[in-house]
Amino acid sequence: MLKRHSEFFKNLLFLSDLLLISGCWLAAYFIRFSAPLFPVTKGIPPIEPYLWLLFPIILVWGISFSTLNLYRPRRMGSHLAEFVDLAKANTLCILILVALTFFSKTFEFSRLVILYFWLLNLVVLGFSRMVFREILRVLRRLGYNQRHVVVIGAGILGQRLVQTLRAHPELGMEVRGYLSRNVAKVGELLQGVPVIGTFNQAEELLPRQVDVVFLCLPPAVEGEAERLMKILSTTTIEVKVIPSIYEFITLRAEAEIFGGLPIITLQGSPLYGWNVFLKRWFDVAGALVALGITIPLMVMIAILIKMTSSGPIFYRQIRGGLDGRSFQILKFRTMYDDAERETGPVWADSKDPRRTPLGKILRRTSLDELPQFWNVLKGEMSIVGPRPERPEFIQKFREQFPQYNLRHKMKAGITGWAQVNGFRGNTSWEKRLAHDIYYIEHWSLWLDMKIMLLTCWKGFIHREAY
Repeated sequence: MLKRHSEFFKNLLFLSDLLLISGCWLAAYFIRFSAPLFPVTKGIPPIEPYLWLLFPIILVWGISFSTLNLYRPRRMGSHLAEFVDLAKANTLCILILVALTFFSKTFEFSRLVILYFWLLNLVVLGFSRMVFREILRVLRRLGYNQRHVVVIGAGILGQRLVQTLRAHPELGMEVRGYLSRNVAKVGELLQGVPVIGTFNQAEELLPRQVDVVFLCLPPAVEGEAERLMKILSTTTIEVKVIPSIYEFITLRAEAEIFGGLPIITLQGSPLYGWNVFLKRWFDVAGALVALGITIPLMVMIAILIKMTSSGPIFYRQIRGGLDGRSFQILKFRTMYDDAERETGPVWADSKDPRRTPLGKILRRTSLDELPQFWNVLKGEMSIVGPRPERPEFIQKFREQFPQYNLRHKMKAGITGWAQVNGFRGNTSWEKRLAHDIYYIEHWSLWLDMKIMLLTCWKGFIHREAY
């Protein structure tokens, strides 16, 4: 029954694609000649040759989309990944179409029509696929189009998988039970799911109605995988493996194929390729705007600092940045000159005697941080990122929090996810670290914009800013 449903949805999507592709071809013709964006200089050609070309178009797109496996199940895939696959296939088909029309001796097809057709296909097919997947997700939340799952491995990894699957009902993965190595666990409920048997009972306990098996074996029993795979290879059950190494993931895990080998990244950074360029461009543009707006205020603060206490206007301090490299952070001076000569580096508190009267106000309002936009322009900092700390404190935090160094996978920021959520100054370092790691794992320009807006709304003044 489930396979028949799967074939029905596959055929429905295939027919829908062909209808939409046909509509896009006709729409491209009418956009070019009935509502031209560019003037028509050679007269309007007849539509008949364009209609005849629909037959090879349907043939090329239908065969290509099927061959490139664009109709495979994508329960766990993202809309973006599917759109990228569609874009690649559509571009390949367009190149074939250009080659076909090039050899046409009897009729010259408009290149603009082909360009419009390519663009319309990207937009229309991309949108239709997104709608189709969302409809399926709604149906799955309602209990339809379910796939039945058995998890082999009832340890931490297997339970984490079940918890994740149950948190995403739109995937339509109904977990029937676990298989465990431990006979004593049979009958237990883990995450609300029963342990239905042991590894030795796999052959008899994996009935025909089970569609997917997840292998979640702990390191101590990974030797069982070969025997279990021999059993599973005699069935049509889909098998997915979650390696035990995933228990050691600390940051932005990724899997990729290199020369046929699966490579798993346990500790990665979101900033590579275009992301580096986009964040840097965003930082430079934002810093220039911020400096342009705040220069009058900064001049006034500089004058007040000179009038109220002796010493330099700016305070330079060594901080830890990207990949642990040190840099000099720039701030307005808020302490008396040489305030740390006797005390050395100490953590500020609400009664810190080193602060000047003006310094108390600057720190409470975060205005002492404004010169750091120069650090951003120099490339030493970002507008948004984990706040940088002094090397003396970094060493202490490394010993206290094993994951502390992960904060240095991104540039330090003037503001950050921890700060806009209230964790700054003398607040919980565990929660601050958790928020910083969350930011790195979920980084995007949209998240940066959200943090900047929240900073403007509630991030400047904080009772723990000393």
